[in-house]
Amino acid sequence: MNAGETAEVQKTITELRVSDIVIGDRLRPVSDAGVVAIIASIEELGVMKDPIHVRKVKHRGGEYVLLAGAHRLASAQRLGWETIKVTCWTCNDDFARLMEIDDNLAGAELTALDTAVFLAERKRLYEKLHPEAKRGAAGANARWDATEQSSVAFSTATAEKFGLSARQVRKIVAAGDCLAPDEVRKLRSAPRAVSLKDLQEIGKIGQPAERYHVVETLAAGGAKNAAKARKLWKAEQGLAPEPPRPAEQEYMRLLDSWDRSRKSSRKLFLGERLDEVRALLAEIGDGDDLEGVESDD
Repeated sequence: MNAGETAEVQKTITELRVSDIVIGDRLRPVSDAGVVAIIASIEELGVMKDPIHVRKVKHRGGEYVLLAGAHRLASAQRLGWETIKVTCWTCNDDFARLMEIDDNLAGAELTALDTAVFLAERKRLYEKLHPEAKRGAAGANARWDATEQSSVAFSTATAEKFGLSARQVRKIVAAGDCLAPDEVRKLRSAPRAVSLKDLQEIGKIGQPAERYHVVETLAAGGAKNAAKARKLWKAEQGLAPEPPRPAEQEYMRLLDSWDRSRKSSRKLFLGERLDEVRALLAEIGDGDDLEGVESDD
């Protein structure tokens, strides 16, 4: 059964009180930047361009649950609106989730993590609605490149957006497929946004302890990317040499630059930095013995 076969627009409901709309479980949180951008557009145009989509859930007492437009609804709440324009549906759970996914993939500026989560969920729903594709097709390529138009469209659009091949998009989906909800939550909090390459690297990890370590390290800002987080893990397990500390890396770069520079350049450098050099020498004594100087890391 297609998700759309059980979906119907309630044409008599075009506006609802903002306070009557329930926000259920969403695949990604609302961003403040997105809300600010929508408010700026409303203030410039005088209107909200598109209605939000809601679902009338009969088995929950006719409750109105948000399908698509979380940022628009948050903007209305922040502006103090009493009512908001809506398109109201009666539909099943699969249609509701597809509506949320497609709305975000089509119109939002998504992070790599969001893209992986949304595409993986859409693939899961497609295979649920079309079990013959999962059972009868050999390999991820056949499953993802099935004839269902919107799935192919999202795969193509994502490939073009990020400058990737269809094969790479499937790798992203695979990465999103194996991310647990708590891992997604932790990676969202990382000070440096995870990249497509990070997600592909995480997708390669088969050992649960290493995977946990990599996700925790990225979330805490302990490594610039997943590959470096994996190197740290291997070093801790005695499987690889410990990566050089930042001070050691900087020292090697300075030493290399000094060794490759001319005498005249060294004189110019010392003339420019002489006061700093003298101050540093005063900190460590006469400068003849630098062994045991503590790192400032």
